[in-house]
Formats: sequence, C-alpha cells, structure tokens
Amino acid sequence: MPPDTVTPRFPRSSPYWPVVSHSLLRRVLPGLAVSALGDGMALVAVTWLALQLAPQTQRGTWIAIAVAAYTLPSAAGTVIFGRLLSGRSGAQLAGWDAILRAAALAAIPAAHLAGALNIGLYVTLLAASSLLHSWGSAGRFTLIAELLPQRHHLPANAALSTISGMATIVGPPLAGILIGWAGPVWVIAIDAVTFAVLAVTYRLAIPAADPTGPTAVAASRTAGFSIIRHNSSLLGLLALTFGFFFLFGPVYVAMPIRVAEDLHASATVLGSYYTAFGIGGVVGSLAAGYLRRWSLWPTTIGIVVGFGTAMLPLGLGAPLGLSLPAFALAGLIWAPYMSTSMALFQGSTTTAKLPQVLAANGAVTVLAVPLGTMLGGPLVTTIGARETLLLCAAATVALGVIAAGLTILPAKPPATGDAPSPADPATELLLRRDPPVDVR
Repeated sequence: MPPDTVTPRFPRSSPYWPVVSHSLLRRVLPGLAVSALGDGMALVAVTWLALQLAPQTQRGTWIAIAVAAYTLPSAAGTVIFGRLLSGRSGAQLAGWDAILRAAALAAIPAAHLAGALNIGLYVTLLAASSLLHSWGSAGRFTLIAELLPQRHHLPANAALSTISGMATIVGPPLAGILIGWAGPVWVIAIDAVTFAVLAVTYRLAIPAADPTGPTAVAASRTAGFSIIRHNSSLLGLLALTFGFFFLFGPVYVAMPIRVAEDLHASATVLGSYYTAFGIGGVVGSLAAGYLRRWSLWPTTIGIVVGFGTAMLPLGLGAPLGLSLPAFALAGLIWAPYMSTSMALFQGSTTTAKLPQVLAANGAVTVLAVPLGTMLGGPLVTTIGARETLLLCAAATVALGVIAAGLTILPAKPPATGDAPSPADPATELLLRRDPPVDVR
C-alpha cells in the first residue's frame, strides 16, 4: 500500500495533532494552560478578597462590583484602544493583555504589603487589569487564524476551550486550599505570575511581526463594529451569541435559590451541579474538535436548541437523579459553542480585520451574562426559581428555532446577477459544508 494511503494511527489521526504539533503553537499552549489555571483560581480569590475588604453591611454589593470589574471594562477597552491596537498581530494583542493583567494584579499584593489596600483600590486595579481582555481574547483566536489553515481552526479553538474548562475544574478547589493556607491576596499574586509567564511565552515563542500600522478599515475606534454591522452573517452570529449568553445569566441567580429554598438542600448539592456542568463542559470541548466536518452554522444553532432542551428538566422540577445528569448534558452541549462560533468568525473575514471584529464581538458578548444575571433577580422574585429556569430553557430553544428559520430562508437573488455572497448564512447552508474565507 502506498505510504500516502495509510491511515495514520492515534495520536496523529486526532484532529488535535496539527494543533499540538505545530512548531509555534506547541510553545504557546503550556503558557496558556498555566494562565488558565491562574484564572481558575481567581474565580474564588477575587470574590473572597472582596468579602474580606468590604464593609460588613455592604459585602454583597462590593462582591458584585468586584466580579463586574474583573470583566466588564474590557467592553470599554475595545473602543478606547481601537486606534492603537488596530493592525497588530494576534500574538501582540494577546501578549499586551497578559502584560497588563500581570502588572495590575501584581499591584494588589504590593498594595497589601504596603498597608494601602482597600476595597476601592482593589476594584480599581481589577478594572484596570481587564481593559485589554477583549483584545487579548481576539488575539488568541487571531493567532490561530494566522498560523493554521481554516480546516484546523475548529480543533484549535476547541483546544483553547478545553484548557479553560480544565482550569475551571482544577482551579477553584486549589484556590480554596491556598486561601486557607495563605489568604486570597496571595492567590491573586499567583494569578499575576501566571499572566507574566504567558506574556513571556508570547514574546519568546512567536517571532515578532513586522509592524503594519493601522489599516484603512481600522482607522476608526469602532472599525470592528462597522465590519459586523455591514456583514449580515456576522451580525446574525453576534445576535445569536448575545441572546444565548443573556438567557444563561438568570441561571446563576435561580440555581442557588432553587437548591436552597425549593429543595432545602446544602451548598454541597449546588456545588455538585456546577461540577457536573464543568465535567460535561470539558468532554464537550474535547468533542468539539471532531466536529470539523460538520456544517458550522447548523451545528452552532443546534447547540443553542440542544442546550435549551437539556435545561428543561431543571425547569420542570425533575428530581436530583435526573436534573443532575441533565445539567451535565447541558454543559457538554454548551462547550462547543465558543469553538464553532469563533470558527465562523475566523472563516468570514480576513486575518487583517479579524482582531477588530473579534474584539467588537467580545465587547458585546461580555455584557450578555451580567445583564442576564441582573434580570435574574427580579425574575426569581416575581415568578420563582424553578419557573425562571423553565422560562430561560424555553426561551433558549425558541431562540435557536428562530435562528434556524432565518438561516434556511432562501437567499434573495442578487440584482446584479452575480453569485450570492458567500458570507450569507443561507448561502453557506445551501452551497457549502464549511463557511468560506473572505479573501478581499
């Protein structure tokens, strides 16, 4: 049998092999794993330190502000730094985000040692650390588009999601141990060190790109938003993602109340739900790499419908023996969404425009879950925790069904007689299995 017809054996047959064996990416992945572990620990440390620093009567308010400060300023950073960061390579964007994170987070234990750390300074430093987060995320996925052909984008995206998923399982319990031993401020110090490691990794692993300067399309601070607005495929994907994440937000409010007040169960039960979701998420992230031959638009929409369906048992009051596996299944279905949606973005615009587009996408979607969580309070108070879960599940299914209906509508024939635009999702479904690359 000729050598080129021999089926490769595992691990070379894995869709992840081109990712982990890539000469540059394999140098970056360890740094990403270290940084993800630090962020997994920060999930606990950020709130616990806010709990210690806040006045006794205002703890709930300051915890919410601290959590928001660690994520939401990235939306403003997308616009503020739009001119400065346009035209930069993926490694540069991700590296600068890591540098800012490391410096701002390291200032927290430094202020603690100087006796100057209070809740106001703490929240300010958290906010500063997140200013480039949307650009950093855009940089990571842009780097994938720069280094790998399109057929490997989905497995590479899935590899990043798997690393993050593993970190959310390992990081929080590790943070709990370290907080009990040294305190939350030193867990944040460790998180700062992990970002410093990541920054050094980008600097040493990826050759410096020739500065290209801002491109014509990137002259505006809001260039990414403009590109999305004028591309119906990307605009629809952004709307779908925002709605999907927004409808998950109330779950963070409804689940604890459902467990504590309706089921009269302990925090251990709530932790079991989140652990099950996390384990399902890791399995789903690993499975996402094997979906590379699936059409991405139907898959992405199917994830939305499938997730809402998996959440229905929780809203219908199913017993623990059924609702716990259902929540794990929901995590499994949820996990590939980021990988498939990023692959759609990566295949729908050029690498020169991709950082602005992904940063704009991140600026919008980072608001979705917090806004949904804010809605969750009034919803749970008005209709109850179980009913809120049911409403969110049903609305998620409806969102996916509506998106599917809009996607499969026949494309209008162009007035010029030219072929339909390949960026249109309906055309993508009818003519291709995979989204085309914009080569303009």
